[in-house]
Amino acid sequence: MAPTVPSAAKSASPSQPSGKSEVADLKQQLRQLAGSRAPDADDQRRDVFKRVISCMTAGIDVSAAFGEMVLCSATSDVVTKKMCYLYVGVHARAHPDLALLTINFLQRDCRDQDPTIRGLALRSLCSLRVRNLVEYLVTPLTTGLKDPSAYVRMIAAVGAAKLYHISATACIDADLPASLKALMLSDPDAQVVANCLHSLQEIWTLEAANSEAAAREIETLYSKPVVFYLLNKIKEFSEWAQCLVLELASKFLPSDNNEIFDIMNLLEDRLQHANGAVVLSTIKVFLHLTMSMTDVHQQVYERIKAPLLTLVGAGSPEQSYAVLCHLHLLVMRAPMLFSSDYKSFYCQFSDPSYVKKLKLEMLTAIANESNTYEIVTELCEYAGNVDVPIARESIRAVGKIALQQYDVNAIVDRLLQFLEMDKDFVTAETLVLVKDLLRKYPQWSHDCIAVVGNISSKNIQEPKGKAALIWMLGEYSQDMHDAPYVLESLVENWDEEHSPEVRLHLLTAVMKCFFKRPPETQKALGATLAAGLSDTHQDVHDRALFYYRLLQYDPAVAERVVNPPKQAVSVFADTQSSEMKDRIFDEFNSLSVVYQKPSYMFTDKEHRGPFEYSEDLTNLTVGTEAQENVISAQRYQENDNDLLLSTSDKEDNGTRASNGSATSTYNAPSDLIGSSLISSQTPAETSLINTGGPTYSSQSNFSLDDLLGLGVTETPTPPPPPALTLNSKPVLDPGTFQRKWGQLALALTQA
Repeated sequence: MAPTVPSAAKSASPSQPSGKSEVADLKQQLRQLAGSRAPDADDQRRDVFKRVISCMTAGIDVSAAFGEMVLCSATSDVVTKKMCYLYVGVHARAHPDLALLTINFLQRDCRDQDPTIRGLALRSLCSLRVRNLVEYLVTPLTTGLKDPSAYVRMIAAVGAAKLYHISATACIDADLPASLKALMLSDPDAQVVANCLHSLQEIWTLEAANSEAAAREIETLYSKPVVFYLLNKIKEFSEWAQCLVLELASKFLPSDNNEIFDIMNLLEDRLQHANGAVVLSTIKVFLHLTMSMTDVHQQVYERIKAPLLTLVGAGSPEQSYAVLCHLHLLVMRAPMLFSSDYKSFYCQFSDPSYVKKLKLEMLTAIANESNTYEIVTELCEYAGNVDVPIARESIRAVGKIALQQYDVNAIVDRLLQFLEMDKDFVTAETLVLVKDLLRKYPQWSHDCIAVVGNISSKNIQEPKGKAALIWMLGEYSQDMHDAPYVLESLVENWDEEHSPEVRLHLLTAVMKCFFKRPPETQKALGATLAAGLSDTHQDVHDRALFYYRLLQYDPAVAERVVNPPKQAVSVFADTQSSEMKDRIFDEFNSLSVVYQKPSYMFTDKEHRGPFEYSEDLTNLTVGTEAQENVISAQRYQENDNDLLLSTSDKEDNGTRASNGSATSTYNAPSDLIGSSLISSQTPAETSLINTGGPTYSSQSNFSLDDLLGLGVTETPTPPPPPALTLNSKPVLDPGTFQRKWGQLALALTQA
């Protein structure tokens, strides 16, 4: 066995504890120091306690020394007491049986002559959070609330809330809330008053769910005597306590306008406070009190501009962002009041990206006829920013300003200049904005199309930009000479286009171009419909099928559907409803403003949903019973066709199924088109994608297929499928649904 290392060698390096041997050595030293009256005993205890705390900080389990630590707690050294209380508070929850050993010395220290010792002991006693020790907490807390030292009363006020969380019954039975309320209204110390207010709000809020008396007590906190008493003492409170009082004042309902002005006069100097939280809390009080006074409410906006702009320019970027989020909310509610301060929202070189993005949104909101030129000039400078996301946002901001202004001559010229920049993302973003401008201002089509027509689709890689260009090629094909040929080249590269959005726009654009320039687009339209019907993306396939059937029915009707008369779009849909904005405004000075969503959207479990979905879809299961009853989809469809069908319809369908049907078999490639897609098509439609097998067509659409060059031969038309009647009152119990869900075959797996 290796020789034991002397304790002196260990104590020379307390920051590197050695584990079990170190804990055993500490226990031995603590036993030797327990009850020692040597002159240097206090210093030795302090050194050993430091080593214990060092071991605890390093993650070593020192709970074995719990008894020895309690024995050495009888000391007058404050530093040693603090370390002992820290040790007890950490290990008492894990060892509730041993925590009983601490009651005697903690209760003894609660009666110490030194108020610091009394306060520390009371705080440690309340921090044990062991339910079987609740009976030992009531008396020290009741005594602490009446202690002559403000420090002890402050600790006792918070301890009452801790006791409520351990045992609500013990706290209410001891009538501690009433003692807290009396202390709050009479104590001369501001911090004691603030702690009493915080504990009362916490206790009564939780108790109000079960007690009407607690609900009435909460209303008394918002009464005029309490609110004005606290506001008159607000200068004595700490910054945290001031925010607490201001939050209380924001929920106060004044009886007349005189009370509103009295509160605003009391809090006028709080707008000049150096702490941003105090300023925002004061602004919340001003805004909420004046909601019913339109003129005064507008004056409040004018008054709070300067303090908010000062806070934005001071402090760290994170603090500036929090203040800027609140300023952004106010700008969105009253943009005209901030229009003259647009230069305050210019982006600085040192601003982080999240601050720049928020400033761009604010510049967009406050733009009007008087400042549009200056703002657009500034935004155009950001378009060449090395930060690509900010450059994109600046281009979008210019487009948004153009959509909300009356005189857009200069803005359109600026946007068209962006197309000359040799940057793919700039071109893509600009094309999207030009498309929106043409939807609202059709009169600018001549100037825009003249520039857009010189852009090659091969130079645009982003799907949104390419989709915008294709939309303009279809919408203004009569003004763009090469539009049919550009669309034809895009159709030839259909398989290389991976974006469904681009393929959808290409289908519509070719249809529009066909009705405007039929001879030049006839071949492209046939190729587009054939490619669309064979597309594996469901939306693309369905749109191609829809267009093909429209042309089968009546080309004139198809033209009215696909290419209606142009109508200018007056208002674009807002991304956030006014109701949502009002909800966020009601939660001013909270994380709701920073997240730009109401608090329930990121706090309530019900809103997030009770289910936890796995990222791997292959891990989803429906239970053992469902796994055992899995059958093929074909068998399921034969047995249980549709729950929405009535009983008679099911019988008719069963009869028809048994007698067979007149449908034919198609040899479409199985890797491109599923059987479900083919079954939904008519024979003529299937022939477009069935190049290897026989082709079918009806007499009515033979001329259309021949016109488009699809090479479809004429065959007899199969009888139409029977019409289905829906059951108006379908019933499905959970067990049946679970069984039917389990009968479905596995459609897709992913490694």
